[in-house]
Amino acid sequence: MTLQQTTMPRPRAGRRDRQRFWQEVAMIAPAVLLLATFLITPFLLSFWTAMTNQPLVPRPTPVRFVGLLNFQRVFSDPLFWTSLWNVTRFTIWVLPVQCGLAFLTALLLHQKLPMRNLLRGMFFLPAITSMVVVCVIWGTLFQYPSGPLNQIVGFLSGGTIQPIDWLGDPDWAMFSIVLLSAWQAYGFQMIIYLAGLQGIPEELYDAARIDGASALRRFWHVTMPGLRPTHVFVLVITTIQAFKLYTQVAILTQGGPRESTETVVHYMVRAGFEEQKLGYASAVSVILFVIVLLIALLQRKLLRRFDV
Repeated sequence: MTLQQTTMPRPRAGRRDRQRFWQEVAMIAPAVLLLATFLITPFLLSFWTAMTNQPLVPRPTPVRFVGLLNFQRVFSDPLFWTSLWNVTRFTIWVLPVQCGLAFLTALLLHQKLPMRNLLRGMFFLPAITSMVVVCVIWGTLFQYPSGPLNQIVGFLSGGTIQPIDWLGDPDWAMFSIVLLSAWQAYGFQMIIYLAGLQGIPEELYDAARIDGASALRRFWHVTMPGLRPTHVFVLVITTIQAFKLYTQVAILTQGGPRESTETVVHYMVRAGFEEQKLGYASAVSVILFVIVLLIALLQRKLLRRFDV
């Protein structure tokens, strides 16, 4: 009897473990299915297409397997390296502008201001506005030589600064794209920062006040450590979005002037849809995916090393 009593609970524990295992499988199955359908399978199909000479429109000639030839052609094309440098430059510029603006706005709107919810909605409005509409508005602001921005610059400088060709000058075109993009997208990061700020326990601020910490010390020793995961998430998401730069370039500059705003995605779309080289465009997409993945992993590793 003693042996039976001691061995009875084991099957029940085993059944509970199995039930828990299948419950966990059922919960993660939808996410795994969506990832496999919309991420892994398209990537594998793109990689296979990149190994062929597949055209956009079917032709009488059969599709051939060309191995790594498309990748070799991409890497030997100077325009690809120019587009990669341009999008890297855009990312380096837009990260501090967009994330910094979102962070400062979130700090301001986290305070107990009158009509705070209305202000949050107004600041978030550009993020839900179509990028095409934003480009049309900013295209009007950028008009040369008598657009609103040039009039503001002329007024503030007392006429000493000549009108700037924002989109027609190679030295200013990418900077203009950065301004437009940061203004349109910073609302998304602002919402994430607001969620992060609301997740910091108020008891930590109360304890810091009791200890006599100033507002600056509370910000540095309570707010910033509490936002470490948010900083990582925002930086990774913004970097990925920056490398996908396309709509602004396609509408405002078409990669010009003198290829100063050509980006990898715009280069890929032109190869796939204008030149109808679907295999070549797929090779570009695979390279871009690997580059973004490596940058995201490196970024995450560096942020962990610096305890951010």
